[in-house]
Amino acid sequence: MKLVVFDVDGTLVDSQHLIVAAQGEAFAENGLPAPGRREALSVVGLSLPQAFRRLVGEDGPIEALSESYKRAYNRLRVDPSYEEPLFPGMAELLDRLRARDDVLMGLATGKSRRGVDRLVEHYGWENWFVTTQSADDAPSKPDPAMLLQAMAEAGATPDATVMVGDTTFDMAMAVSAGAVAIGVAWGYHPPGALYGAGAVTVVETAGALDGLFPAGVGPAPQRG
Repeated sequence: MKLVVFDVDGTLVDSQHLIVAAQGEAFAENGLPAPGRREALSVVGLSLPQAFRRLVGEDGPIEALSESYKRAYNRLRVDPSYEEPLFPGMAELLDRLRARDDVLMGLATGKSRRGVDRLVEHYGWENWFVTTQSADDAPSKPDPAMLLQAMAEAGATPDATVMVGDTTFDMAMAVSAGAVAIGVAWGYHPPGALYGAGAVTVVETAGALDGLFPAGVGPAPQRG
């Protein structure tokens, strides 16, 4: 049995416009210049406090920025201009994987528990994932706690667990947990950085992931 754990933002869901807009409002509310788009997206996947520490330093208004961001995000997410669509092919991939009896699926995301639950409800993913780890459940990526908890809940071993993500934080978390790290090229960190953080491969399309999970009981793809 394989456990395939997916990151959310930048891997399943294209949330970049919403994230950048919410960050911009948060910085403006606290009298600070907003980071550039690339810098703003570079911290996606981290918990909010960790993300803002990277952007403004330890002495910055971390808590105030986090609270401002939450307010802006919750307001903007209902605006059709900031819809969070799935990346091409990901809905079909999830549907194929959930139909298999040799694969379990999970989520590990820097979103809040409320945010990921809302997303699951929106896309009708209830009961699709045997484990869901959020920023409220464990230390921020790249700490391995989210993935270790996911494996424990699913009853999966590290050699049969795959982490699919778009950031170096996802790859480093997988490596620390002893799982296999697979990167996606359409997210917020470049392929070279993903390989540098431990990815065994970086796929260009959702369909390419299918070939990495051949049918039949057995361990996940091994590092080679």
